[in-house]
Amino acid sequence: MPKKKKKRVVLTEEERLLVMQQKLLAEEELHKKKEDMLAQFLKDKLAKEERNSVLNMHKINLQWRTVLREVKARELHKDIEILSQTFERVVDCKDSVIRSLAKDLAEAEAQYAHALRSHLHNIDKLLELQQCRLGYLGEDYKTELEALQKEFETERKMIIENHEQEIRYLQDVLLAMDQNFNDSDYEARLDFQSTRDDVKNKVWNLEEKHYLRMQLEGKVEELWKRFQQALRNYTEATEDRKLAFEALKLRDEKSTKEIEMQMKKLQRLQELIILLKNKIAVHARESEEQNRRIRDDKEVVLKQLQKLKSQMNRARAKARSNLAKLSRESNGTLKVLERVVEKAELILRLAEMCRRLESEEEKVLPFYASSLSWDEQKAVNKVTLEKPVEPLAQMMQDYVGLERFWQRYNKVRLEQLSLERTKEALLQDNLKLKNLLKQYLDGISVNDEVLSQINPLMIINQHPITLAPPQPVSVTDSQIKRPIYNVVEAAHEVKRIL
Repeated sequence: MPKKKKKRVVLTEEERLLVMQQKLLAEEELHKKKEDMLAQFLKDKLAKEERNSVLNMHKINLQWRTVLREVKARELHKDIEILSQTFERVVDCKDSVIRSLAKDLAEAEAQYAHALRSHLHNIDKLLELQQCRLGYLGEDYKTELEALQKEFETERKMIIENHEQEIRYLQDVLLAMDQNFNDSDYEARLDFQSTRDDVKNKVWNLEEKHYLRMQLEGKVEELWKRFQQALRNYTEATEDRKLAFEALKLRDEKSTKEIEMQMKKLQRLQELIILLKNKIAVHARESEEQNRRIRDDKEVVLKQLQKLKSQMNRARAKARSNLAKLSRESNGTLKVLERVVEKAELILRLAEMCRRLESEEEKVLPFYASSLSWDEQKAVNKVTLEKPVEPLAQMMQDYVGLERFWQRYNKVRLEQLSLERTKEALLQDNLKLKNLLKQYLDGISVNDEVLSQINPLMIINQHPITLAPPQPVSVTDSQIKRPIYNVVEAAHEVKRIL
């Protein structure tokens, strides 16, 4: 079947405008979608790149940290090795110091033990002397106590015997007094009876007398009764007082005797106390003197001990300072020796390098021949064999072994000076040649700078203008003698050294 042909629809102007607007809107939407998609793609790509950059940065940082850790570990290992060596050296120094201090401490302890033993021995001797003295004093006290006891017993016996004798004497006296009293009483009674009888005989016959006698007798009887009554009353009233008086009298007599005895005892005790006080004072003076001597000895011993301690402390301080000074000096000496060893190693390396650079002639004849004649050399040898007198000559005698060294050093020094002079001459020649070359180049070139200066190749109605430099010394002049040097390539020498 044939295809049906579509009929072309004719659109109006408004419809075309609408269609165009729709197309434009669709294109704008499509363009917006594309921009949005592109922006989203770029955002995703940027985020991905940022993630990748962050990840790569982390990887780089990780690798860099690993490298830094390795470098830091190597540095720390080196530092640890250096610190371990330093620590071992310090520990060795400390061990040596500790050993020396332990040795000093042992010596100090031995000295202290010796001083303590001697001090204790002296104290034991003093104690023995004090014990002996106390023993002697105790024996003296016992003997004096026994003597006092014996003296007291003998004196007591004597006092008792004297007392008994006095009692017997008093009893005899009382007995004699009683007898005398009785005799006198009897005589008085006899006198009274005789007088009475006489009176009776005289007035017996007289009545008046009888009457008087009766009155008198009555009065006498009355008085006698009254007297008897008074006597009885007095006796009854004073019986108790009389008994008390008798008792007090007896007690007074006893007290008097006891007081006399006690006074005698007190006197003897006072004498004994005075004697004992004198002995105690003597012993106290002796003991005080001995104590003073002991204290003086103790102070002397303490002073000696303090002096020994101070000497020991000063010796320790001096030994410690000497040890510190020795350690400092030893460290300084070690450093100086290390520098000397380094310098010697450098000298040996330089000598080896110089040995390689020596010529055959220098290897065969390292020392130059002496310029002295035979007589002069003989005189020098004779002077050398003589014993030096001056201090400087004596010091130089110790450095005779360095004569060969100084010969080679002087030879090298002379060659150095010769090379320096040759170098100066060559520098002068080089400078002159540079001036001549500059003049030649200025002469063959034409420019404002050259024209403004004197040109030796230009002629201005005169002779050629030439500079008058000083006569140069030709390098190839046969009159100047220069030493011949062996030239060695630096590359070969570096290969040999390395």
